[in-house]
Amino acid sequence: MLSFQSLGVVYGRLSTAPLYVFGTIPTEDFQSDSAFEYFSFIFWTLTAISLLKYAFLVLRADDNGEGGTFALYSLLCRHAKVGLLPDDRSTKEVMHHERGSPLRIKAESRARRAIEKYRSSHYLLLFSALFGACLVIGDAVLTPSISVLSAFAGLQRALSQIKYSSSPMTQHSISVAIERYVPVAFACAVLVCLFMLQHYGTRKIGFIFAPIVTIWILFIGGVGLYNIFHWNPKILGAISPVFMFKFVRNIDKKSWKSLGSILLCVAGSEAMFADLGHFSKKSIQITFACLVYPLLVFCYAGQAAYISKHLHASEDFNHLSKSVPEHLGHVFIFLSLLASVIGSQATITASFSIIKQCLALGCFPRVKVVHTSNNLHGQVYIPDVNWLLMVLSLTVTIGFHDLHRIATSVGLAIVSGMVVTTCLMSLVIALHWEKTLFISGCFLLFFGFVESVYLSACMLNFHKGGWYLLVISAVTFTVMLAWHYGTKKKYEFDLQNKVPTEWLTDYSPGLGVCRVPGIGLIYTDIVSGIPAFFSHFITNLPAFHQVLIFVSFKSLPIPYVPPSERYLIGRVGSKDHKIYRCIVRYGYCDQIRDTDDFEEQIIRSIGEFISLEENDSESLISPEGRMMIVGKPSPDGKALIPLHDNNSINVGSANMANAETYKGAASDLIEKAGPLCRKKVRFMLPDNSPRMRVCVREELQELVNARESGTAYFLGQSHLELRKDTNFVKKFLIMAYVFLDKNCREPPVALNIPHAALVEVGIVCTI
Repeated sequence: MLSFQSLGVVYGRLSTAPLYVFGTIPTEDFQSDSAFEYFSFIFWTLTAISLLKYAFLVLRADDNGEGGTFALYSLLCRHAKVGLLPDDRSTKEVMHHERGSPLRIKAESRARRAIEKYRSSHYLLLFSALFGACLVIGDAVLTPSISVLSAFAGLQRALSQIKYSSSPMTQHSISVAIERYVPVAFACAVLVCLFMLQHYGTRKIGFIFAPIVTIWILFIGGVGLYNIFHWNPKILGAISPVFMFKFVRNIDKKSWKSLGSILLCVAGSEAMFADLGHFSKKSIQITFACLVYPLLVFCYAGQAAYISKHLHASEDFNHLSKSVPEHLGHVFIFLSLLASVIGSQATITASFSIIKQCLALGCFPRVKVVHTSNNLHGQVYIPDVNWLLMVLSLTVTIGFHDLHRIATSVGLAIVSGMVVTTCLMSLVIALHWEKTLFISGCFLLFFGFVESVYLSACMLNFHKGGWYLLVISAVTFTVMLAWHYGTKKKYEFDLQNKVPTEWLTDYSPGLGVCRVPGIGLIYTDIVSGIPAFFSHFITNLPAFHQVLIFVSFKSLPIPYVPPSERYLIGRVGSKDHKIYRCIVRYGYCDQIRDTDDFEEQIIRSIGEFISLEENDSESLISPEGRMMIVGKPSPDGKALIPLHDNNSINVGSANMANAETYKGAASDLIEKAGPLCRKKVRFMLPDNSPRMRVCVREELQELVNARESGTAYFLGQSHLELRKDTNFVKKFLIMAYVFLDKNCREPPVALNIPHAALVEVGIVCTI
């Protein structure tokens, strides 16, 4: 089933590449043996890059089912100390602790020591990952334009052949309008419809698009076989690399530029890896090796066979539509229009996956991420990014409206992204797979040489359209770098200005601090000590709640954190203080902050911690004391029993005091709340059990009573100020971060907090 869906999402791009590979090569570049030489390049490029590199090698470097440049970067961050993402170094052992399975220590090697020693190599790897992500986004802007315009080129030629009963001047005006405006107008309309479909999700889009891609690829493969045997069966001999050597021997600057068009035959190969989170490794490999690859080879061979017999026969003999038999021309136009729309889906989906990873790792401004599947967590949709891509694609289509100029940018985006993947993959082979430097070097040299050849060909056409990709990538890279830099500097400020826990537990009573009923949830990025904004609050308003919970969200460089290892619970001070710390660990594909029951999960996790604390033998030692891993509580509960509005209370089977408290609070809630009031879960203790000690039961009862008294949420609101001696680059990055922070989405944790219970504490951060 996943293989079928992948046809509509992953392989739409590869299957529509024949529409513009030969068609973007100028007709004057074709000589007597050009068709044989170009097909030889296409065959070996498809085989080496798409089949060997991506389908068989790079897909094996998945990060627990996730792909893309950031997946490779996260592997390197875990297996070599090269991470620059915000992290508290003093609590790294706590953050990466796994119950019963300590972190595996990789064997020391010369390569690992060298790359961990030099800070410049860490920055280079981060910049490479960010640059690769920018290229994927840029490709998602350009690909819809070239796919749709290439399909409408066939419609344009069909319309231009219609004879109109009018004067020659009128016929000329009509032909000019058809040539310039009709394809662009149709393309813009199709692009709007394409991006409006994205909110349905990968699964529905895959089921809609997969039959069309299947029919399309079988159609062009069948036409290719027909052309091979009808026009020139000798084209199959061009599989021999001798024709490539002949091309290189007689190469000049003009023919070298044409290799930039040949590169487009592997357009979409990078999406095979980037879209891995939406499907599975086996489904992508089977579909490509058994169906897509052989049919594409037949298609390109058939088109080359047609071209070899029709050199200079017409002005546009190198377009795919010309090689289709005349009686199938209308079928081709209809299928090509549908397939061209689908051909853009792979890069759009890949951009959603890449941005989701960047967002979780602190390298992209906050945007809304919608999970469109309950089974595959990698299937996501990002509305803001979707509409931005649509606007940029329409700009490219209207501004360029030229297939050759857009093809230059697309080719540059493709080969640049492949070079980044090759460099990161060679490091993964050496540091993660622990292969020898010889094997890693062979991978880098072989694929790096092939891709550098195509990169040089694309750079020769940089002035024709490649500059637009540079502009898009530069803007996106600046946004990512500014967000990462600002986030890191804020975190470093919090670390440097945090207050020791003794200030709150030992000294604050002497300052006249009083405790008020209820629970105070303090959200902070640090995982030890007291955040500066909360100490600022206590200094000016000496009071806090009878139960305090410091909550920290920490992203790990892995896709998913199992629910059984998600929460780290510990105490701040002694038991009498009733102050807890909860560290929520999540991967870059987990979605935990937007859930409505998140507060309930924290309360229940602390209840589990209280009940298991005395008998836990696997707790770990943090800078503040013992911490315990508590998994996602079961629905029925162990330490605390959740009671929903529709649950009946069995007074005989529960603590009577809890039941009376629940009844009174529930009646008040019903009287005060309107029909749209959010459902609040309350808790009660289980039956009296000899296993539960009296002190544990009392502490749990105090937690339940505090919950009934109400909850307040404390968030820090940082205002960045720059030192006078800050250089221009840092000033620009911080100013860009401040602008993005004010205009992007609110922090996810603040989205579902009632305004009456939210306390924002402002603090000035000098950077």
